[in-house]
Amino acid sequence: MQEKSEVNTDIPNSSKEEFWLTEYGPRNTAISLRVKYKLFEKKTPYQKIEIFDSYDYGRVMALDGFIMLTEKDEFIYHEMIAHVPLFTHPEPKHVLVIGGGDGGAVREILKHKSIEKVELVEIDEEVVKTSKIYFPEIASYLEDERVEINFQDGIEYVKFKHGVYDIILIDSPDPVGPAVGLFEESFYKNAFASLNDSGIIVAQSESPFIFPDLIKRVFSIFKKYFPIVHFYIANVPTYASGMISFVLGSRKFDPIKDFNPERVKSFVSTLKYYNEKVHLASFALPNFFINLLK
Repeated sequence: MQEKSEVNTDIPNSSKEEFWLTEYGPRNTAISLRVKYKLFEKKTPYQKIEIFDSYDYGRVMALDGFIMLTEKDEFIYHEMIAHVPLFTHPEPKHVLVIGGGDGGAVREILKHKSIEKVELVEIDEEVVKTSKIYFPEIASYLEDERVEINFQDGIEYVKFKHGVYDIILIDSPDPVGPAVGLFEESFYKNAFASLNDSGIIVAQSESPFIFPDLIKRVFSIFKKYFPIVHFYIANVPTYASGMISFVLGSRKFDPIKDFNPERVKSFVSTLKYYNEKVHLASFALPNFFINLLK
């Protein structure tokens, strides 16, 4: 399990030349961004929310000391968690997002004309409020009439949904604090039951360098409930190790065999990272990752 991060939040004064936001991880590793100043800080019943203005990555959101997004590279994560399943399913209409209170995943989902409804389930209302203030270019999509926001625990929410969704995105923070339960089998089992007969789940599954045991455990759980299971990867500079993985579980559609690149080609102008070649290439796992899944 990853050690809890600490953040250097000393406000600079005239004797300091720089101010560094540092997320400390396990095994003697850390990520640091040079920061101009802290814009916001609030301790909620669930976590500590902080917003910083950095030199190279724009505004940054940290939850309990872990970097969740930056203005400069957030599009990588949000495009990859959303468009891989959305272009795997031939006509997604009803999507559930658990977590993702910043609105980035919702923004990408709404680019698909087939979408009729998006349910966002975020446990911490302050994440949404803060995002609307400090990341309006992302969070403004939460105001779309197709979006329904529910401020409650996603673990409890899916217990009462059966056969409803085309796609579920589990856009969770690191597996510490209130997010721990989003990596447990009981939650995935209920999420599986809440899909319709052709449904797909994608969950962020952390870095294989930082959480190898978690990835192995999640893989074994998904294999119990889904006939089709694939991991895929993306590179996000401000996430631990620079690599993030996603696990995709599908009842019917295979993200490689059933993928139609022609659907993507007319869509690419709205995207910064994802395209039809990236879709297929992201499933080409390096040898160490393949051996991890064995």
